[in-house]
Amino acid sequence: MNLTTPPASGWNKIAKKTGYTFTVVIGLLIIVFSVFAQRDIPIATMQLKYGNAASKYMPLMGMQVHYRSQGDSNDRTPLVFIHGTSSSLHTWDSLVALILKQNPHKRIISMDLPAFGLTGPSPENNYVAPYYPNFIDSFLTALNIHKCILAGNSLGGSIAWQYAVAHPKKVSQLILVDAGGYPPKNEKGSLGFRLAKIPIVNQLLLYITPKSLIRKSLATIFYDQSLITEEVVNRYHEMTLREGNRKAMLSLFTHPYKVNVEVVKTITAPTLIIWGEQDQVIAVDNAYLFKKDIPNSRLFILPNVGHIPMEEAPVKTAEAILAFIKN
Repeated sequence: MNLTTPPASGWNKIAKKTGYTFTVVIGLLIIVFSVFAQRDIPIATMQLKYGNAASKYMPLMGMQVHYRSQGDSNDRTPLVFIHGTSSSLHTWDSLVALILKQNPHKRIISMDLPAFGLTGPSPENNYVAPYYPNFIDSFLTALNIHKCILAGNSLGGSIAWQYAVAHPKKVSQLILVDAGGYPPKNEKGSLGFRLAKIPIVNQLLLYITPKSLIRKSLATIFYDQSLITEEVVNRYHEMTLREGNRKAMLSLFTHPYKVNVEVVKTITAPTLIIWGEQDQVIAVDNAYLFKKDIPNSRLFILPNVGHIPMEEAPVKTAEAILAFIKN
């Protein structure tokens, strides 16, 4: 008898044990998914909750792009806002209201970028550069806008300066709010971003995206933790769960949006750089790099503010923008 080969009864025991273990694992996975998994939220439900009287939907590049055009429609050089990763046009709401209160003759346009908000994923689900600057150009062309003041936060800031480089005659002024572009340093970053870069774990995020994860991610976005209200958490959570958005975000995280930051030095538009001094996602050091590399630029640092000044310090951010565009 071969001593290394178990008898038939031994094989049966091993098979039974293996089968039992497999059954237990599958059972636990079913329980985990049934308890923690969140279904995608249908777009119709999201439109009812997060759309308003100003919301419009533009057929563009295979999507129904959610956008808002507010203020004076006769303004021929509107202010255009571009939000950041995992966000939506709602991030600008307080800022828009404050600016229009002080300058009712201004037109302000904001949109949900492809992969986010009510716009959702593009048909190709591929967002590598220069996808977003090309999208912005198509969007503005469809609105018959030939020149604008372009503002962006985080990823939106990166898109804004790329657009200013590619289309200098179409950008009269540029506003960068905690903008992306330079290589990461030692920033803490949000928990959601870090998890989305881990293989296998990021696949689970397609089905399990607990509200607690969103709350912890927002804790690194806001400096003032009291501003992380249930309403804010719900908005960011539900925008993530909008059907198709989790898959789109995973595509973005696994295919990083790489850009050539050297071309920043070619920007000719007058530029306002706004930065939260306590930004843990894109460190304030980047603000000084933009100030050094963009010839005609001014810098406005907000103490005790994190990554999204327009939500955390809308009054001071509005004042800075109004003074800049007035000049």
